[in-house]
Amino acid sequence: MSTAGEEVQQLPCREFSEFKEALQLLRADDDKIIYKLNTSLPTTSFSEQGSATEHCKDLYQQLQSLYKSRSSAIQKCVDETTNQVAMFREQRDNERDSNVILKQLRKEQTKLRLMKSELGVEEVVKERSMKVFRERCWKSYKPPDF
Repeated sequence: MSTAGEEVQQLPCREFSEFKEALQLLRADDDKIIYKLNTSLPTTSFSEQGSATEHCKDLYQQLQSLYKSRSSAIQKCVDETTNQVAMFREQRDNERDSNVILKQLRKEQTKLRLMKSELGVEEVVKERSMKVFRERCWKSYKPPDF
């Protein structure tokens, strides 16, 4: 599984389309979870390559790290956009007749709503991957928070 820490810290927050595209790339590991589980769990004939417990534990730790860094990156963008919305609201309050500021405010509010919805999507992605993880690793490894 790739280490996405560096990528996540650079998650673009300015444009939602770039933000969404970057998230799709970061979620690629979750989309490949079944393949990763199938290739990381040794069969009986290949048990000398390592125990299923070790592989499951390692995969679990990688997934948890990925979820934490991705959620932090999304929250960072939500926080930045929230600050932008507050700034535009303040400008709007000071300049009531400015259509440009009102348009920018609405754009930022829409972007903020979409980014917040990605936190919910993140939970769905995590649940789906954890379900597959439990199905494949329940005999070998039980994480402390299950």
